[in-house]
Amino acid sequence: MRVSVVRPGELGPDDIASWRAMQSSTPSLASPFLSPEFTIAVGEFRPGARVAVLSDGPDVAGFFPFERGRLGAGLPIAAGMTDCQGLIHAPGGQWDARELVRRCGLPAWRFDHLEASQQPFERYRTGVERSPIIDLSNGFDAYYEKLGTQAPQLCRNTERKARKLEREAGELRFVADSDDISAFRSLLTWKRAQHRRTGQFDIFAWSWVTGLIETLFSTRGDSFSGLFSVLYAADVPIAAHFGLRGGDTLAHWFPAYDAEFSRYSAGLIMHLRMAEFTPAAGVRVIDMGTGLQRYKDELKNGDLFVGVGIVTTGSLRGAVLATAPRARAAARGRVIEVVRRHPVLHGAAGWLRAKYRQARSGHGH
Repeated sequence: MRVSVVRPGELGPDDIASWRAMQSSTPSLASPFLSPEFTIAVGEFRPGARVAVLSDGPDVAGFFPFERGRLGAGLPIAAGMTDCQGLIHAPGGQWDARELVRRCGLPAWRFDHLEASQQPFERYRTGVERSPIIDLSNGFDAYYEKLGTQAPQLCRNTERKARKLEREAGELRFVADSDDISAFRSLLTWKRAQHRRTGQFDIFAWSWVTGLIETLFSTRGDSFSGLFSVLYAADVPIAAHFGLRGGDTLAHWFPAYDAEFSRYSAGLIMHLRMAEFTPAAGVRVIDMGTGLQRYKDELKNGDLFVGVGIVTTGSLRGAVLATAPRARAAARGRVIEVVRRHPVLHGAAGWLRAKYRQARSGHGH
C-alpha cells in the first residue's frame, strides 16, 4: 500500500468522488466531520492541514486527514472541534496504524473522538466515551412518545414553559434550515457570552474558527451542508443551532440561546423542535457529541461510541508524547462515566463550575 500526503485543496474530483463513495458504502463513516467538504474547508484556514491518500495498486483505498500539532505530534483535522475522527476507507479496508502514522511523517497521532469501528487503531485506544444521539429513524412521534415515558417531567415542564413563552413573548416559530444571517450573528454572540459565563475558553477568539464556521454556513450540497436552525418568538430569534449535515446525520455543533430567555428553557424547546422538524431536511440521526451536559443524556435515545488514545511510531519522541496523554485519557473516561451514572454528581459538577467562575471573576482573571 502506498501513502502520499497532500494538502486538502490538492484533492482532485476523482479523489472527492472516491471519498464520498467510501462514506456512502460504510454507514459508520457517515459523520459530516469525516466528509471531504469539511476537510477541504478546514484546509482553507489551517495551513498545516493534510490528507494522506492510501493507494492499493491503481485504486484509492482510503483517506486520512490530519494536522501537525505542538512538538510535531499529529492531531485530527480541526482538533478540538470535531466529534468524529479517523480514516475514511473502502468496505473491509485494513491498514497498519503505526505504519500509517510513520509514513505521514509523524512521531505520534493523538485522537479523542475516534470512530469506534476502526479496528486497526483499537490496540492504541486508552478509553472509550459515549456520544449521545437522537435517533429519528422511526419518526418524531415515536421518539417523543418514548421520551415521555423515560423523562415525563422533562416533557411536561418543557411543554408548559413553551406555552408560557408564547403568552409572554409572542408566537413561537421554528425554521429548521435557515439562511437568516442576522440570526446567525446572534448565535455567535450568544455562544461567546456563554463561554464567558461558564469560564470556557472562547474558541471564537481564533479568527480561523469564525472564518471556518462562516464558510460552512454558506455551504450547501446534497451530500454535505451546513444546517442552521432558529427558534423565534414573535419573529425575534431567541435560540439557534448551527451544525453540519452529512447524508442523514446531523452533527450537533454550536447550540446557544439568548440568556434573557433562560427561565423558559429556550434551549430545550429548540432541541425538541429540531428533533421534530429537521427530518424534513433529511436528518435521521442527531449526533450530540461527547460531554457532560445533562440535556444530552435527557434527550438521547441511543449512544455512539468514540475512542481516545494515541498511536506512536515506536520512536523515543513518540514514547514521550504518549505517556501523559494516556494517563489523562484513562482518568478522564473513568470520571465521566461515574458522573453520568450519578445525577447528584451532575449537580455537584455544576456547583463547582459556578464557584470556579466566581473565583476567576473575583480575581480579575
